Amino acid sequence: MSVAAPLVLRAGDGPRLRALTRASSGLAAQAQRARIVLLAAEGMPNAAIGRQVGVSTPTVLAWRKRYEAGGIVALADLERSGRPPTVDETAVVVATLNPPPASLGVTHWSSRLMADHLRGLGTPVSFAEVARIWRDWDLQPHRVETFKFSTDPQLDAKVRDVVGLYLDPPANAVVVCVDEKSQIQALDRTAPLLPIRFGHAERRTHDYVRHGTTTLFAALELATGRITADACLPRHRSGEFLAFLKLVAKAHPRVQLHVVCDNYATHSHPAVKAWLARHPRITMHFTPTSASWMNLVEIFFGIITRQAIRRGTFASVPDLIGAIRIFIDAYNERCEPFTWTKSADQILGKAHRQKISDTRH
Repeated sequence: MSVAAPLVLRAGDGPRLRALTRASSGLAAQAQRARIVLLAAEGMPNAAIGRQVGVSTPTVLAWRKRYEAGGIVALADLERSGRPPTVDETAVVVATLNPPPASLGVTHWSSRLMADHLRGLGTPVSFAEVARIWRDWDLQPHRVETFKFSTDPQLDAKVRDVVGLYLDPPANAVVVCVDEKSQIQALDRTAPLLPIRFGHAERRTHDYVRHGTTTLFAALELATGRITADACLPRHRSGEFLAFLKLVAKAHPRVQLHVVCDNYATHSHPAVKAWLARHPRITMHFTPTSASWMNLVEIFFGIITRQAIRRGTFASVPDLIGAIRIFIDAYNERCEPFTWTKSADQILGKAHRQKISDTRH
């Protein structure tokens, strides 16, 4: 029985083919084809190659010929045109970009509703095809995002002031971000929690008992990320804010203190202004209206909510306050400063974007 002559590899193809067989990522089919070519180059009979690799002898012959004709490039899959589309994708896209008819009584399209609607207009299409077209065109009718315009007449000045503090803080001065997280509820479940088990997440009852609320006043030091928050109070009026401001000033004595806060009315109360006039080393910096996200302490509020409050159970407000204090003490042991990356020009560039549609808000 005749045996095929050893396959002659092209110059430099040996290492590349061996690399294909060892690759941890990529197509398994290409690794298999590379093994066929390498074994053929060693002179192994085609039938033996097929048995070792797990393919038929005609498949071995086919890939030998493909390699001889085009080299390693020929081992890749050929482009296939596939079945031509039978659905008018333009009709689906145009219908998606328009709201559903009022007669349907819905606020947004679903793939099944869109398919039914188009079939009623004489365009046969399945909900699966609608979903595929939405993926291809990156259309997501089920999603909605919110936006907020700041109408602050001092928008530019406030953005540059606050961002300037973050990106280039004054020398020999301390920058702190101050705010209050109000209405933190002391919630207790009506039954004990069921702890995590293999194959089961932690479980709790959907109903709960309210035991009252507290307000957390917190100050984040820009340079270190440490939190000053010794005040959990039942209310958040100007008196409580001023008391906390005095606490922050006491924690940073004999230095210029720059305080970033939002436009809540208590932050600019006459009593607060009078106290600031007697303490000129303390300067207040206000974020623009509708831009409290520029206050970095809001990031900490998100962290404590996710890690200590939302999934906690508290039998009373003192229990809640105790849990908050324990978390803050532990957080200050591992805290790191937050890094602000956006320049004022980048923020204002989005705030002053030109009108691109005729939508009225």
